[in-house]
Amino acid sequence: MESLACKQDGYLGHESVRGGDGFGITVSYWRDERSIQTCKSNAHHKIAQKLGNERWYDALCVRIAKVEQSYGRPNS
Repeated sequence: MESLACKQDGYLGHESVRGGDGFGITVSYWRDERSIQTCKSNAHHKIAQKLGNERWYDALCVRIAKVEQSYGRPNS
């Protein structure tokens, strides 16, 4: 999905982590809601989502949120 997403108009980047128990989270960032909807309607995305539900994930949760502000300092 990463290689597909990064080619989509409006894609800004993503962050992903996975624990030793296999639990993981990926956050992707998009310019606007229209960009998200365009990616979701992509045929390759739909196939990957179907395979994910059938083969790879016991559970799946999608949240769409608007980031109003982000700040901090980079890891050294």
